[in-house]
Amino acid sequence: MSRGSQSSRAGKSTTTTPASVVVVGGGMAGLCSARELAAAGLAVTVLEASPDFGGSVAPHSLAGLTLDAGAESFSTRADTVPALARELGLGDRIRTPNPAGAWLQLPAPDGGRMAAPLPISGVLGIPADVRDPDITRLIGRAASVRAALDRALPLGSLLNQSELSLGAVVRARMGSEVLTRLVAPVVGGVLSADPDDLDVDSAVPGLRAAMRRHGSLGAAVGAMRQAAPAGSTVAGLDGGMHQLPAALVDVLKRDGANLLASEPVRTLTRRPDGWTVVTDSRTLEADAVIVAVDGPTAVDLLSPTLPQLARDRPEVVPDVALVSLVVDVPQLDAAPRGTGVLVGEGTPGVRAKALTHATAKWPWLADKAGPGNHVVRLSYGRASDTTAQVADDALFSAALHDASLLLDVRIGQADVVDWDVVRWNNALPHATIGHRDRIARVRAATADERGLEVVGAWLAGTGLVSVIDNARDRASALARRLLDAY
Repeated sequence: MSRGSQSSRAGKSTTTTPASVVVVGGGMAGLCSARELAAAGLAVTVLEASPDFGGSVAPHSLAGLTLDAGAESFSTRADTVPALARELGLGDRIRTPNPAGAWLQLPAPDGGRMAAPLPISGVLGIPADVRDPDITRLIGRAASVRAALDRALPLGSLLNQSELSLGAVVRARMGSEVLTRLVAPVVGGVLSADPDDLDVDSAVPGLRAAMRRHGSLGAAVGAMRQAAPAGSTVAGLDGGMHQLPAALVDVLKRDGANLLASEPVRTLTRRPDGWTVVTDSRTLEADAVIVAVDGPTAVDLLSPTLPQLARDRPEVVPDVALVSLVVDVPQLDAAPRGTGVLVGEGTPGVRAKALTHATAKWPWLADKAGPGNHVVRLSYGRASDTTAQVADDALFSAALHDASLLLDVRIGQADVVDWDVVRWNNALPHATIGHRDRIARVRAATADERGLEVVGAWLAGTGLVSVIDNARDRASALARRLLDAY
């Protein structure tokens, strides 16, 4: 690839035009990729299909409060997000949530509902110690006895299976009740997935190795918990997580990157010396591209150039709808259900899969809202339920009903100061069975394409830690290759 050069009149220096890179997608993966490229001195253009940057780390405003419309916390298992926050001048805003924790709402043996605090000693709801009285209270004595067999049963050939789901591991080691009453509500609320659909190695990296080392599922989970950093397993930002992409956009503009919103990319075409990127309003030529969109969109864009990718096009993930309520209900000052509620499937009368009592979870938000005012967010989108697809007004009514049941405090329409519905499409890709093989094939297919990288949660894994680490690593590697070429 040759580049033009500009010589000074004195003939003493030559300035080479920097290599150009187009980043397709302006979510966190795209913005973090662009940050690495711009910092390396490359010419960067970011094309985002929607009117705003940030993807699922987005804001919305209710009752004068700027709230997170998507992700509102991050995992503290690594320094990835805190390090980025410090780089962007947001390090002093990192906050840990109220340690009270969340509750579980489950079907009761008598056909009603039962609520209890969620045990916090496990991983994705998998308990480290099934003898804990809190666990027995939730699953029953007989199920607790069955779960305790995990410590005595040999591992056998379970861990040797090439394709193994998280649900299969929990069911085999601890029984169905642990799976349906503890693990499924957490996985459904956090990952919007069914444990039987999730690849165990993608859902809980290192779990297989820990089980081999410690001899049981419970011991492995306990060891993983002990190895995790002290304190809360999640944190957030005072003012909201949406400040991260906003700060990234500011830094990128300062560094000369060209950020274009409402520019969906229609085609990507390989040229002998680079790529042609076509949107509805422009055609760009670049030395390299980073594709930072959801899996189905990425495969659709790249398949004309790499037709072998078509067989690995991921399925579209079911829609998720989030209903946010700002309510004037002083009874909620007592945080009757801690920081929120995870709901077991089949719980009578409740269609939400999770509720976050945001003003109970984040003290900074409670200070902004003021006494008696509360922010509650309900999540809809189970595979077995179509509530997430109904109209906004119907979702609002469902949210009032569910919030009253889940918080055990009546919330009527007259109590609502403001409300909003945010819908996310394909936002939480599932690491389904065979996903690791899909990733390997996609990486192999794209590895030999000069000037191409593919990033995002569908390949990196869900969660900001995975997305950011992968995006920065891949963008840095691309920047080095381009700089070496010039």
